[in-house]
Amino acid sequence: MSDTQNAAEQRIPVTVLTGFLGSGKTTLLNKLLQRPELSDTAVIINEFGEIGLDHLLVEKSNDEGMVTLNSGCLCCTVRGDLVRTMSELFLKRSKGEVTPFKRMVVETTGLADPAPILHTLMTDPLLASRYRLDGVVTTVDGVNGASTLDNHEEAVKQA
Repeated sequence: MSDTQNAAEQRIPVTVLTGFLGSGKTTLLNKLLQRPELSDTAVIINEFGEIGLDHLLVEKSNDEGMVTLNSGCLCCTVRGDLVRTMSELFLKRSKGEVTPFKRMVVETTGLADPAPILHTLMTDPLLASRYRLDGVVTTVDGVNGASTLDNHEEAVKQA
């Protein structure tokens, strides 16, 4: 195995969870976090609006590994916050100030275009040295999905 492959495997995998408003992102996240094999997962939840609620809906055993970004849509106004938050979590993990985590999930707001988030994860030198994009999971409402895709450009970008 090459040094490059080994370095890539040591970086923390990040999954971006996206989908339009009401499509089931938080429900899916709750189901996943109940699984014992995902107990060592850090979660960043981006909420849009003055009063964020999603973090209250996520059942987590402790808040050490969960961060809520309320300052705006992750896709444009808080990309700097994402870099800062992920860097701070990595540093706290290294210092033993938070429960060690082996993976991270970033749940976007239902209005986010995930492309800038993905771009940030892959091109920011600090993040790219510590984290690697593991995948993108997009939820689509089984009943209203087609209508949502027809009427909301953001939903199309997410899917």
